[in-house]
Amino acid sequence: MARKTKKQMLAEEIIERLKAEYPDAECSLEYDEAWKLLVSVRLAAQCTDERVNIIVEKLYEKYPDVKALADADVDKIEEIVRPCGLGKSKAKDISACMKILRDQYGCQIPKTFDELLALPGVGRKSANLIMGDVFGEPAIVTDTHCIRLVNRMGLVDGFTEPKKVEMALWKIIPPEEGNDFCHRLVYHGRAVCTARTTPYCEKCCLNDICPRNGVKK
Repeated sequence: MARKTKKQMLAEEIIERLKAEYPDAECSLEYDEAWKLLVSVRLAAQCTDERVNIIVEKLYEKYPDVKALADADVDKIEEIVRPCGLGKSKAKDISACMKILRDQYGCQIPKTFDELLALPGVGRKSANLIMGDVFGEPAIVTDTHCIRLVNRMGLVDGFTEPKKVEMALWKIIPPEEGNDFCHRLVYHGRAVCTARTTPYCEKCCLNDICPRNGVKK
């Protein structure tokens, strides 16, 4: 068996501590059907999950299923989703995506990463989220919280391009832990290791192992 690297050992310690701190961490986008997560994650670009959860209620009230949304006029979709920002491009992507689900997948979402990635408006972050949350497959979701925190924690070495961060984390995060780990990073990033204020290092469960506090990797 290959010897674990320092980053792998650090990652395992961080995972266990975040599990204890946030035992029930899950996706903060609300959905009860898989296709709705696909819509919400597109709307969440440059928008808070809280706002998305409010807006989609209005969207689904008018268009309650894939077929209804696929048949809807793009301008009507845009009117509803505009408060999420980038309304025109988001409405266009959602409409095109729902048409593909209707016409090619029997109103279901595809089950492979590459098929998801081929859908309009779906990038690696979104595809990973769906693979992890909907299908229970290994996933690494490199959102802004993840990228910021893994750099601060010393799990990646000062780069922020999402795919590079994802590839680096695949090497050190056990596959079965990746999806939940990323959800916990969101919780931790909002509550403690914040972006817009000074991080609350004094109350962080990782403060004695975090390089930000001068701890050597």
